[in-house]
Amino acid sequence: MSDIINHMQGILAWIVANVGSPLWDITIVVLLGVGLFFTISTGLVQIRLFPESLREMWFGRSVDSDALTPFQAFTTGLASRVGVGNIGGVAIAIATGGEGAVFWMWVTALVGMSSAFAESSLAQLYKVRNPDGSYRGGPAYYITKGLKAHWMAIAFAIALIFTFGFAFNAVQSNAIVEATRNAWHWNPQYVGISLVVLSGLIIFGGVKRIGQVSAGLVPLMALLYLVMAAVIMIMHIDRIPGLIAQIVESAFDFHAMAGGMFGAIFSKAMLWGIKRGLFSNEAGMGSAPNAAASASVKHPASQGLIQMLGVFVDTIVVCSCTAFIILLSNAYGSGLTNISLTQAALKYHVGEFGVHFLAFILLLFAFSSIIGNYAYAESNIRFIKNKRSVVIAFRLIVLFFVYFGAVNAANIVWNFADTVMAVMALINLIAIVLLAPVVWDLLKDYSGQLRAGIREPVFNIHEHPKLIKRGVDPKIWEDNPETNIVIQDIDNDATSLNEQRLMDAE
Repeated sequence: MSDIINHMQGILAWIVANVGSPLWDITIVVLLGVGLFFTISTGLVQIRLFPESLREMWFGRSVDSDALTPFQAFTTGLASRVGVGNIGGVAIAIATGGEGAVFWMWVTALVGMSSAFAESSLAQLYKVRNPDGSYRGGPAYYITKGLKAHWMAIAFAIALIFTFGFAFNAVQSNAIVEATRNAWHWNPQYVGISLVVLSGLIIFGGVKRIGQVSAGLVPLMALLYLVMAAVIMIMHIDRIPGLIAQIVESAFDFHAMAGGMFGAIFSKAMLWGIKRGLFSNEAGMGSAPNAAASASVKHPASQGLIQMLGVFVDTIVVCSCTAFIILLSNAYGSGLTNISLTQAALKYHVGEFGVHFLAFILLLFAFSSIIGNYAYAESNIRFIKNKRSVVIAFRLIVLFFVYFGAVNAANIVWNFADTVMAVMALINLIAIVLLAPVVWDLLKDYSGQLRAGIREPVFNIHEHPKLIKRGVDPKIWEDNPETNIVIQDIDNDATSLNEQRLMDAE
């Protein structure tokens, strides 16, 4: 096992050194550009329909008992979003890029909310039905059906499998090891083995089981962590306005340049803020759409709005809490980074209890993220080869990387994650821009029904024949009971009109 791990370390080091840095220069430009493109072209959808996103999340219901509810799909997506990125990722961004990195995390989230709306709406529209009646989908599916580019879909699926199935899960287990070692001096190898066993028990339970577990864990995790952060911020409420001003001012300090091909444009604050922001909220990356596609909803835009809300909660709320915890302490500037920095900050605020509290919370955050990450990757494995033996082999490789992350240095697993994440994001961002007209049609249909006084818009595929020509399977939406009601009403109206014409003719 040790020889395999050592060989893997060499491969990952080569990939990071030769691919990672130039790839991220390109990714930053594309990520912000696509976010601005959808923000403008959708008429500020993230602001205009934000109240609707709250309503859809809380009151949306499944129209199919075999599929995840909108809330379960939301929490499955949040299970992967809310995790190490909110705790360790924010700490890395601040330690490396300074306070200004927090501002660029906010920017990434705000413009990325529109990208999240686009990708998750597309995932719903182009989803497919599993033999058990549930749904699956995501970028690999809308690239194949909407763009007729199967090669591009395969490339995305492979990138996602490496990113979520392997790299991100290694990051999660690495963070658990660091937190538990700081708090309780647990042996990394034993922690790694335990995580492999527990993860194996969950991931062999199926996608619906994953949604149920996530729905139970995520609200509890978020509530406990946010309460702790709120208490700390109230304790230092007089310093918050000045701290926010300092974050904004530092964001535009270009004395510390990031280097690379665009080194004269990007500061370290921008580079690390955007990197860690994308890792945390995944807006535009193409991951959350895999969970969005598994829900059964009345309109594709409904899941777009729900996943858009997930980006807001993840970064603007949870990541900001971690940033304030760190910047309001004496731990910032101490030379610490990652989980250790956040734990030191909590120790400053609430004593030794903070170190143990964060270790416990991180166990929940990171473990639920492993579950969510696996769900995304499995969907794309099934896209490439939906065969039981292939899925089982994939699950075993996932468990290997869970252990790999537990026994390796943080910089190895984080750098590997950054590199494959950039590849995955670039493919998806290009795809959703090419499918932008479809997104606009969905948004126009949803908004039009809202303006007409319909509180729960329903998607009728037969009113959009050009979407059928663009690869949408009409049977998926004809099977929607709510859609059938609308279609039946249309048919009844048409029949009544024809009968009236016959009577008039007579």
